[in-house]
Amino acid sequence: MNQAEKKRLMRASMGEITPDLVLKYADIIDVFTEKIYTADIAIKDGYIVGIGSYRGACEVDMSGKIVAPGFIDAHVHLESSMVSPSIFAGKVLPCGTTTVIADPHEIANVAGADGIRYIIEDSRHCGLNVFFMLPSCVPLSESDHSGGVVGLDEMKQLRDESCVAGLGEVMSYEALLAGNDGLLDKIELMKGKTIDGHSPGLTAKKLQAYRLAGVETDHECVDYASALERLRAGFFVQVREGSAARNLNAILSGALRDEISLDRFVFCTDDLHLADVSKQGHINHNIQMAIQLGMDPIKAIKMATLNPARVYGLKDVGAVAPGCRADLVVLDQLEDVSIFDVYKSGVSINGTDFCAPWTRPDEKLTHSVHIPELPADSLNLRVNSKFPVIEIIPGQITTRRVDLELPSEDGLFTPRDGLLKIAVVQRHDGSGRIGLGVVKGFGLKNGAIASTVAHDAHNLIVVGDNDRDMFAAIEELKACGGGYTVVRDGKAVRTLPLPIAGLFTDDRSIDMICELSDMSIAAHAMGVPEELDVFQNLSFMSLPVIPELRITDSGLFDVLENKWISQP
Repeated sequence: MNQAEKKRLMRASMGEITPDLVLKYADIIDVFTEKIYTADIAIKDGYIVGIGSYRGACEVDMSGKIVAPGFIDAHVHLESSMVSPSIFAGKVLPCGTTTVIADPHEIANVAGADGIRYIIEDSRHCGLNVFFMLPSCVPLSESDHSGGVVGLDEMKQLRDESCVAGLGEVMSYEALLAGNDGLLDKIELMKGKTIDGHSPGLTAKKLQAYRLAGVETDHECVDYASALERLRAGFFVQVREGSAARNLNAILSGALRDEISLDRFVFCTDDLHLADVSKQGHINHNIQMAIQLGMDPIKAIKMATLNPARVYGLKDVGAVAPGCRADLVVLDQLEDVSIFDVYKSGVSINGTDFCAPWTRPDEKLTHSVHIPELPADSLNLRVNSKFPVIEIIPGQITTRRVDLELPSEDGLFTPRDGLLKIAVVQRHDGSGRIGLGVVKGFGLKNGAIASTVAHDAHNLIVVGDNDRDMFAAIEELKACGGGYTVVRDGKAVRTLPLPIAGLFTDDRSIDMICELSDMSIAAHAMGVPEELDVFQNLSFMSLPVIPELRITDSGLFDVLENKWISQP
């Protein structure tokens, strides 16, 4: 807002210029005092210019309606929706989400700074306020073979974009604690902006050093004890409720029991499929869950509005107050967060198409799967003693390491008894590098499932109980440019192409919710447990900063021991 615009809005505040819109007699949620009071909301040029008694060019009677600030998702990877930002916006706006803090490290791991620029550009007119955290760990480590690099030079070029709110989650926490100059330089470069964290399992003195380094938030708390330790160290805790990681109940039930202050809690989704948005909502669902646990509704709404706005230094969102954008959620009922309407920049979204024309990606983004013809024995896994197995924990993205005697023939692992083969194939430069392992808990029988969504390097990950179907799944994703596939008897049962970086699509003709539902049905029909989000869980099997055991194209990695596991 420039000075001339500010003067114009000030005149509207004082009644010298007629506001464009006045919402009359609204019951306003005041997140500053945590009270509700009744007044008119005057709006001009997309901003709130006054609260009180006003007349407007257009007036809407809000008698009996409760008006809250637009909701904020404090940490989300837009790519995990598997659609472009402009499509994503159309799905979450009806849920009351008007602002998101996005970390584009998924696309950055495939296409570097070019990928970040694409997603920023596509977000500019999508209908949401989208603020970005520049990815801090691309690649995640020297042994993580991704397709892009975001170093200090790339960050310097992007830092001063108006939509950049800070540094993305510092996932390489062991490197930071070892005094990695590159990470410390990035934190220094982003000084004055927010520094996001990611430190599952980090505790005691290491956690203290992590905070001292400048990290301010964390979304990896899985229970109240880990959240409380971070609060005491001065972190903001991002309470996550996503598709694969659901931590809200565990964290907030403890906070409510101990009656601690909620001012340093915010809500986030991190990774959330559109199918889950369709079934349960977005940040409005997090608010509902908190209220059901016994939280005061206004405090829950404050966690979704003013708290994240303060964390990320967003001066014009998060409250119903003069100078804030007119991003408003109109509620029928407070206790169940039943949404009557949503206003974005003073315009009702009912009947409004916020999905502006989208930015077309270049060829680097749409041709990102480069895998050579693989030898017939490339999936052979030789075992001759107890072997470290990745065990899935339902409802979490963490895993357990269990060392087991594996079924084998001629010294080669033979999947059975609930044990499946898992492989990660490097897909960015055609090296054909493959890491092999064993996973327990997928339940898959007579087939294979594969994805090019594989955090964070986003190589191709495939799990199956026979090599023929695993090879067929690899070939299917090569042919379609990336995505998800379910294979049985050597043929694809179901495939969802995600041609932009192998992560998402901008094809508006695709009903992503139906496609994801059909993919899940196909996977569950082949034995995957109903309570498991197979594609989300599969995508995290390759993230070597989440305890306990992971697999990448370099092999198995023990996160707790911070070391690679040698294989026969």
